Amino acid sequence: MSDDHTPTATPADIPTAAPDKDRFRTVPSLVLVNTGHGKGKSSAAFGVVLRALAMDWPVAVVQFLKSGEWHVGEEKLCRRLEVDWYAAGDGFTWDSEDLDQSKAKAIAGWEFAEGLIASGAHRLIVLDEISYAMAWGWVDPTEVAAAIVARPEKLNLILTGRDMAQEVIDVADTVTEMKVVKHAFDQGILAKKGIDY
Repeated sequence: MSDDHTPTATPADIPTAAPDKDRFRTVPSLVLVNTGHGKGKSSAAFGVVLRALAMDWPVAVVQFLKSGEWHVGEEKLCRRLEVDWYAAGDGFTWDSEDLDQSKAKAIAGWEFAEGLIASGAHRLIVLDEISYAMAWGWVDPTEVAAAIVARPEKLNLILTGRDMAQEVIDVADTVTEMKVVKHAFDQGILAKKGIDY
């Protein structure tokens, strides 16, 4: 094993005292953000989807990049499990024949998602890859942040994508940044069905 992966913890570093429970509280819902350039942002969100389904929560997913033609593995399974699934995008921008149309789809997707959030019909909504629509100036991050803050009390949200808008990060409860250590794509390996989608 290389020196870079040698454990550095000493027995004194290992936690032995339980956290002080008096400083914790329960809340009716949470907002999670999965961002960063590493793999696993959407995968982590779909793991939470399974937990929510196990609690019999009504769940919805709105995908902002993938079109209805993708039919990714998680969509196939989630539809069987009665997740409300909406593909609001038209694919990767480099495949787009009309970026104005791609922008219009993203705007319409956000308007739809905003209504879905306000409706209170779900306990969990995943806004998958929404960060790109904000980063490209197609969706106003202040509107997204406002919808998060004004959401129904028991609605949990997960927002995914690289370079998440600071406005969204500021109102989220948990923000996880996925970091690339090594990625198969960088070695010229294409995305694998069943693993990557």
